[in-house]
Amino acid sequence: MVSLKSFVTSGKSTSDALAELAAAVDDSGITPDLVCVFYDCDHEDQPIFDFIRQRFPNAAFLGGTSCSGVMNEVGLGGMGSIGLLLIEDPDGDYGSAAVRLDADVADCAERALHAALEDADCAGELPELIWIYQTPGQEEAVIEGLRRVVGDRCPIIGGSSADNTVAGKWRQIGPDGPMNDGLVVGVVFSSGGIGFAFQGGYEPSGHNGVVTRVGYDVGDESGVITKARGRQIITIDGEPAATVYNRWIGGVLSEKLAEGGNILTDTTMYPLGIDAGKIEDVTHYVLIHPDQILEDGALSTFASIEEGTQLYCMRGDKTRLVERAGKVAAAAAAALPGGITNLAGGLIVYCAGCMLAVGDQMPKVSKAVSASFNDMPFVGCFTFGEQGFVLDRNAHGNLMISAIAFGR
Repeated sequence: MVSLKSFVTSGKSTSDALAELAAAVDDSGITPDLVCVFYDCDHEDQPIFDFIRQRFPNAAFLGGTSCSGVMNEVGLGGMGSIGLLLIEDPDGDYGSAAVRLDADVADCAERALHAALEDADCAGELPELIWIYQTPGQEEAVIEGLRRVVGDRCPIIGGSSADNTVAGKWRQIGPDGPMNDGLVVGVVFSSGGIGFAFQGGYEPSGHNGVVTRVGYDVGDESGVITKARGRQIITIDGEPAATVYNRWIGGVLSEKLAEGGNILTDTTMYPLGIDAGKIEDVTHYVLIHPDQILEDGALSTFASIEEGTQLYCMRGDKTRLVERAGKVAAAAAAALPGGITNLAGGLIVYCAGCMLAVGDQMPKVSKAVSASFNDMPFVGCFTFGEQGFVLDRNAHGNLMISAIAFGR
């Protein structure tokens, strides 16, 4: 039997928030096998780590900072909040491990996965789910390293840790303590089964084109270019990428084309999309968020793109972003063995860019998820990158929503 409980507290000081959390946790009557913790970046990491380790010394453990706090079935925690999800599953197996990312990111990820499997006492086995939380910037390489072990035979779901202002104050926390340049990997062998979904809340605007040149990713310390892919789109259809993109979105960036700079907030409602295939005749897209205009009209993005990729200009609005969270949660619950009647609770990864764009309507997001989860316990974090499984493939995207539903 799988049981979940969630707790969210808020406070200007970490000690005050943890004191409130302690009272709730100590009365919970649950002995978790997996602990997930997410918190506003203004909190202190070490007291949070000590709190988890003192109370749950035998549990697998992962988490990190989340933009402007967290949410759960009770509502939006808001600035200064800490969220805790406890999963008790005496008939399942859970493990976690953490690693600081060096030049060979894929190798680091592979080693962390093996260590997490050993921690679960399941070395050499295929987990039902791999859950990751990492520093932003190397998500594709992390997935590549994990795929060396499991391919796409199991879902890799998670998020990239975030701060409140894109100032680099994001951190990760795992069984060895907090870090700001690492990856935490959790492996799940649930006795109640899992359901999952990975979607975005945007639709095609009608404009599209082919990536004709990118700023290449460097493969390793040797400096050898290994793939014609990167996080800088130089040209689309042979023209400067920013010029084409600005035309697609109706001139929103016209004043910034000459000098360049940050366009993150300007482009939240206009991401780029990559066709991931169809489910029941509905095309699904992995989304890419442009964040800067660079020299010579190049676009910097929060995810890597290969040369030759067909890009679609997408569009969204607040209402769609609010509603989509509930729909993704519902899809994850419906995918459980036995469907939603078997639901014990869940975990939501909601893009921080979407959260900031939705603004004062965010309480509606937590209500939509709670309704889709039949008011069962869940915790939601707000991230600077989302990872999920779509059409038999693990992928990294932006402005996306990942949902995991745990069965009883």
